[in-house]
Amino acid sequence: MIPNPFKQNDIVKQGGITTHSFPESIISEQFRTIRTNLQFINGVNKNQTILVTSPGHSEGKSTIVANLAISLAQNKDKVLLIDTNLKKPTLHTIFNVENTTGLTDVLRGKLSLEETVVHTEVGRMDVLTSGSLPTISSDLIGSIAMFDLLQKASKNYNIVLIDSPPFLELSDTQILASVCDGVILVIKSGKTDTKKAIETKRQLDLAKAKIIGVVINEKQY
Repeated sequence: MIPNPFKQNDIVKQGGITTHSFPESIISEQFRTIRTNLQFINGVNKNQTILVTSPGHSEGKSTIVANLAISLAQNKDKVLLIDTNLKKPTLHTIFNVENTTGLTDVLRGKLSLEETVVHTEVGRMDVLTSGSLPTISSDLIGSIAMFDLLQKASKNYNIVLIDSPPFLELSDTQILASVCDGVILVIKSGKTDTKKAIETKRQLDLAKAKIIGVVINEKQY
């Protein structure tokens, strides 16, 4: 485990992590509401894997999942946040940490999960960045190694949150959605095309994914 790289000044510089920088703000309270809703949704208990996705790019998905992870950690949950967007990873930038090793190294058997996660200073929250980027990401994301990783992580953490690629652009997300316990869909007001949102819902249904909620993101990130 890589210890303590997550400093408040760095977060403020990066921007967007309101739940940590301004925990008493209205936005932070909204994430606490989402957190509470998750706790009351039937079937979403401890040791669950939840995928957070959106139909396309630039809809605030990564910022949403980062803030939600922090909010859960502030509630004493042990949280793992995984960046599975192997084409355009973001979490290492949001949390201002190195991305020399990460998910891809675990899936290739080079390092263990315990050796690769980055421990933050927010409660019991760990981050698994993307790691080195492969040419064909679906070969890793759809592998048995990925399924085994999620199984192991769900036993070691109260909740595993997954920041995924845009749903309609890569097959990775549909594969992930089919093996996760639930899916949260992020829709950006004024940006997300209605037809794309409907198509995302249709494909999630085809993948037999369980949609547990939709977050309407109105903030310009």
